[in-house]
Amino acid sequence: MSVDPAPRHYRAIFLSDIHLGTRGCQADLLLDFMRHHDAETIYLVGDIVDGWRLKRAWYWPQAHNDVVQKLMRKGRKGARIIYTPGNHDEFLRDFLGTHFGGIEVVEETIHEAADGKRYLVIHGDKFDVVVRHAKWLAFLGDWAYVSALNLNTVLNVVRRRLGLQYWSLSAWAKLKVKNAVSFIGKFEETLAHEAARQNVDGVICGHIHHAADHHEFGTHYINTGDWVESCTAVAEHHDGRFEIIRWTVEAGRQAADAKAEAKAKRKAEGGRQVAA
Repeated sequence: MSVDPAPRHYRAIFLSDIHLGTRGCQADLLLDFMRHHDAETIYLVGDIVDGWRLKRAWYWPQAHNDVVQKLMRKGRKGARIIYTPGNHDEFLRDFLGTHFGGIEVVEETIHEAADGKRYLVIHGDKFDVVVRHAKWLAFLGDWAYVSALNLNTVLNVVRRRLGLQYWSLSAWAKLKVKNAVSFIGKFEETLAHEAARQNVDGVICGHIHHAADHHEFGTHYINTGDWVESCTAVAEHHDGRFEIIRWTVEAGRQAADAKAEAKAKRKAEGGRQVAA
């Protein structure tokens, strides 16, 4: 029987846009990710729970409960957990400065990396003009987004049966539509300027479900992505380097490697039996 390797350990891990309470949440993949990764500090960078969807219809399968329990277990084992709410879990902004289950709730915070650089950690929704000034349009956009995710689920059931990897329809569409690309660029520029305004070296945010790591606007911009489409996280290594972990790609590679290793082992055992 194979034994899982020890989890990889990082100085910090940043997760956002998990959207627990929705059918689009990739909770099983996130649980798998957390089994393979540990950190001294875990930042939950908003939209961890989707209060918008839960208000309309309750959906909370066991896997979503398991994610919460797994996070709290990591806290009990010594990880510091810091939660910066987003627009979908904005109800937690009524509890800023409090702790629950060992999790600290703050509006925003500063993370100091191992190399001494300082990063603003914030969800980013307050820099989205639609969320701030036209909430009805944000709700409409959320409905359209969920519809696209439902179609994406059906599409990927077919892809799995054909032996193909997970592919995100909505992420592809987002990067193909000119206005969406323009919005992403403007959002990134605005957050980078906010980091400069606060006299820090960079910003780590979420909100737009688009993982990124660059210096295009004068400061270090990092976006954690999401656990609905791309299943990405950001990790800080112990030397201060940041890495985007794309878990669907990495888990698929690990599964392929394990399959190849098992096949080679069976072949070797067959050869020994023939020689005997």
